[in-house]
Amino acid sequence: MTDQDIIGLYKQKGQEEKAFTELLRIYHERLYWHIRRMVTSHDDADDVLQNAFLKIWKALPNFRGDSGLFTWIYRIATNEALSFLNQRKKRLALRMDDPDQVAIDRLEGDEYFDGDAVQKKLYAIIETLPTKQKMVFQMKYFDEMKYTEIAEILDTSVGALKASYHHATKKIEQAFIED
Repeated sequence: MTDQDIIGLYKQKGQEEKAFTELLRIYHERLYWHIRRMVTSHDDADDVLQNAFLKIWKALPNFRGDSGLFTWIYRIATNEALSFLNQRKKRLALRMDDPDQVAIDRLEGDEYFDGDAVQKKLYAIIETLPTKQKMVFQMKYFDEMKYTEIAEILDTSVGALKASYHHATKKIEQAFIED
């Protein structure tokens, strides 16, 4: 089912839940991994994903189609993950904990993470990147999204994204060289 099919089904009286079920079927796993890479913890990713889908459900009647359904959904999920990260940073700042180190510790203690040492190192390095570089790198590298899609989701220019991606890859390369 295409995004247009889902929207068409949603607009049919009495078919809203069926359309949303299709939307969940298509996007649940992709959004989970997108969010998971941002928040690192499985449990946090589940919570953020649930909140994102609640917001999508509530906002779907107002979807105008100015952007694709895919980018609209990703924007909501991304914003929900960013809100979660900002709240976590505020809580950790009150406790004087380093947010990057907390995220790395959560990754290392996550029973659902089954990566090897190199993958753990990559994720740890990614955690130290500034938020925008981290998001752009993850969307481009892991989600294999096009710059135009990322630009729509993050509401920024392709040029700025390319620069962020370039800086992120250089920092990651440098961190691996220094180790």
